[in-house]
Amino acid sequence: MNYTTYFTNQSTETISADLIGRPLTYRSNNQVLGGYIVETEAYLGVKDRAAHSYGGHRSPANEGLYGPGGTIYIYAQRQYFFFDVATRQKDEPQGVLIRAIEPIWGIEQMCLNRSGKSGIALTSGPAKMMQAFGIHDKKWDLHFLSDSPFTIDLNDRHRKNAQKIATSPRIGVNQSEREWANKKLRFYVAGNPYVSRMKKRDYRSDHGWK
Repeated sequence: MNYTTYFTNQSTETISADLIGRPLTYRSNNQVLGGYIVETEAYLGVKDRAAHSYGGHRSPANEGLYGPGGTIYIYAQRQYFFFDVATRQKDEPQGVLIRAIEPIWGIEQMCLNRSGKSGIALTSGPAKMMQAFGIHDKKWDLHFLSDSPFTIDLNDRHRKNAQKIATSPRIGVNQSEREWANKKLRFYVAGNPYVSRMKKRDYRSDHGWK
């Protein structure tokens, strides 16, 4: 399955859940960095009060969301950067935020990129993941996945299967927007220590994989 088909012919919620366990890699200086996706969040466009495109808001800063499914949307908050992929058709601004990966490839370089941080702290959050990749700008914003150094492997034979994909409300959504703050649009591998805010008592020795 190609990116266009995958990211446009399914609902954003379905994509967000299906991405769990798929390899996400970033090629940097002929080195592959990355791991298995363990946490995502779905953002449902103009009706979603937590989405950057709520109410049809559109600007150069969020134009990536308006691209065809498979377009990269990188946004910044203060000095931190976040990696999203647009879903659905062009001008239907929905997307998936990749919140965390379990690191597998290029771990030594990712630790260097994170100023020596290692273990669970390496990629257990969306800004941490981008720092681990060595990304500190929006250079790849608006690029299509296949025209970038990022790869999401859609081959089912290469994915890891979670014992349970848990759901919860998204992290950091304004609680005054009660309806959207409570929607279970966050998907993650239950028991995986690299999931952001996973309590230590909930860690599984098998990291939640089958």
